[in-house]
Amino acid sequence: MKIAIAIPARYGSSRFPGKPLEKIGGRTMLSRVVSLAQSAIRDIDDAFVFTTTENRDIEKHAKTLDVPCIMTPPSCRTGSDRVLSALRQLNDWPDFVINLQGDAPFTPPSVVKALIKAFKTKDFIEVVTPVHQLIWEDLDRLRDAKKKTPFSGTTAVVNKEGRALWFSKNILPAIRNEEAMREKNKKSPVYQHMGLYGFRTDVLEKFCSLPQSPYEKVEGLEQLRMLENDISIHAVKVKLATGLMQSGIDTPEDLKRAEKMLTKHGDHFA
Repeated sequence: MKIAIAIPARYGSSRFPGKPLEKIGGRTMLSRVVSLAQSAIRDIDDAFVFTTTENRDIEKHAKTLDVPCIMTPPSCRTGSDRVLSALRQLNDWPDFVINLQGDAPFTPPSVVKALIKAFKTKDFIEVVTPVHQLIWEDLDRLRDAKKKTPFSGTTAVVNKEGRALWFSKNILPAIRNEEAMREKNKKSPVYQHMGLYGFRTDVLEKFCSLPQSPYEKVEGLEQLRMLENDISIHAVKVKLATGLMQSGIDTPEDLKRAEKMLTKHGDHFA
């Protein structure tokens, strides 16, 4: 079984142009993502990491990180489209590819390993993605962040078998009698989605051939296209340290929060 970690690193973000080259704690976002990806596959045979971009400056930076970079066209609508475009330039396709966005520098390698383990042990998986159950303090932080940047952070609704039922930029579910629930439970009922996916490569090809779906357009979440077309998403529940950023860096405000997080908690991702 051949496994790849693809890191789409787009320069032309409408909300934060050039963000893969922005520095956090003295290191570029892309260098942090490459390092965590390489760490995740260190003990896995027949696995490799590559980056893909539409920008020559990012390509040059990737070369300094000693990681392959495949140029893909600016017309790629999503990170998944960019990964597929890059795969089509390879002579030998992997069986499973993880789309690890170049703006997710605080993803623990253990989370990437959990996706690989799930794919290897569960024959039914088409797409796999991680979710994290928020303690109340982290839910409060997410609510505060959304006051300034309402489209940062995605929540997920998951059934007892681990199948994802829905994703939203709103905080789901709405919580009735929250005060009483806080007294009884340390954790909230909210799962935050971490924006990376593992695809069976034939499913990735199928997904990218589909037109954008109605709810995908409304929320700006490509995973809703999967659910609206009956592509099953298996949600792996992972544990993360309290207070660390659970989502990617979408805006300059997110970057400021990341710097504050490193100052407060220390840089465990260097």
